[in-house]
Amino acid sequence: MACTFEELAVSGPDRLVFGIAPRPVRCGFGLAIGGGLVFPEVNFTLPVMTISPATWSEVRAHYDEMARNILKRAVVLEVPGIVLEFELLPAMTDAPAWGAEITALLHEHLDRAHAKHGLKGALRVTPTDIRDQGSRPALRSGPAWEKLSKSFELCRDAGADILSIESIGGKEVHDPGLMYGDLRPIVFGLGVLAARDMAFLWDHISGTCAGASAAGHAVISGGDTACGFANTAMQLAHQKMLPEVLAAVVRAMSAARSLVAFEHGAVGPSKDCAYEGPILKAITGAPIAMEGKSATCAHFSPLGNIAAAVCDLWSNESVQNVRLLSGNAPEAYAELLAYDCRLMNVAAARGESARLRDWLTESDEWLSPQAAVLSPAAACRIARAIVSTPGDYARTVAAGREAVAILAEGVEQGRLRLSPRERPWLDRIRTELDELPATESEILAELTASHGHLFDPASYGLN
Repeated sequence: MACTFEELAVSGPDRLVFGIAPRPVRCGFGLAIGGGLVFPEVNFTLPVMTISPATWSEVRAHYDEMARNILKRAVVLEVPGIVLEFELLPAMTDAPAWGAEITALLHEHLDRAHAKHGLKGALRVTPTDIRDQGSRPALRSGPAWEKLSKSFELCRDAGADILSIESIGGKEVHDPGLMYGDLRPIVFGLGVLAARDMAFLWDHISGTCAGASAAGHAVISGGDTACGFANTAMQLAHQKMLPEVLAAVVRAMSAARSLVAFEHGAVGPSKDCAYEGPILKAITGAPIAMEGKSATCAHFSPLGNIAAAVCDLWSNESVQNVRLLSGNAPEAYAELLAYDCRLMNVAAARGESARLRDWLTESDEWLSPQAAVLSPAAACRIARAIVSTPGDYARTVAAGREAVAILAEGVEQGRLRLSPRERPWLDRIRTELDELPATESEILAELTASHGHLFDPASYGLN
């Protein structure tokens, strides 16, 4: 049953801190996430290779090796708990039995490590959203949807403890908006289309988890990520293809979209690449996974330290199973995460969580607009703007306006320095937000007329 968040679970930034979530989650082999400790979440993938029946034994061998090495490192470093994340590659969702087979293999490794060493752990499984096929993709029916749905069911039954996804509904309109710096389709893609797809998708995922009795163990619905939206903007800004201030505002607005998962059954932990996580944690009280400096194996960002400030799981995004001087990369990144988490947990044990959180925040906060909107104080402001506003579209706009206000205040106070290219964009975004249609029905009519050739109304329940 859907719910609506109308107040914050975290009353203010002083109470927003790493390792502690008002609504912790228990899952897997004795793991409590958000209950006082930060745990590493290790995400790993294949080296460049073809996935086919002819190479499947090699694929299995890679995952077997990665899991064995990661858990060996976790035992050696005496981590208090660990999450393995298996992000299915497209071929493994397209052939759901393949994804389930690797899920069972990884579950077996965690089971063995718990039985032999007492290692607490959980397995997050993230099927690939393969629905973005062709122009005007069909999201609620057809072969791609059927395979995705089957993948969730088979992975659930094969031993997943947490189910997540990086969903793509709304990207077919949002992407052109980013390309042209056009706020109208950006807001429409996030606040109207993506929000509708999220509601449909997370009702289904939460229902799949509720049917987990067939698997013999509890499976929880984790959370989504605006990776295809806000992380795309972040990487385009990194390449100087769009302004950082626009990427920052998109990040804030994406939180309203990612919140829909929690309104339709998700309980956390949210996905690691959901940098909007601090805003979600402030609203829902659910634990969050985050990534930052630890994710340089996958991408660069201006959020290396601040991303850790309020995390409950600390992740590396994804790393290929390639050889380094020390050992294979997944094992090396497991060690890197373990040491980061050890520092945070020692700070918590000594009552110094707030001090370390503030240092992590201060080291990044005003060096980038994208970091400025993710400080605990900014996250709570944006979160409050979201819960104070009814409706997904209006919430998206409210989050954008609050982000603009935060950035403008930083500039006025001399804390945030914007380049000459960036400065006009802040005023432009503010103006465009103010000029948006007042209601969802108005922007729906306008954008259907101008962008209706890009999306299928039936995919969003608009028929």
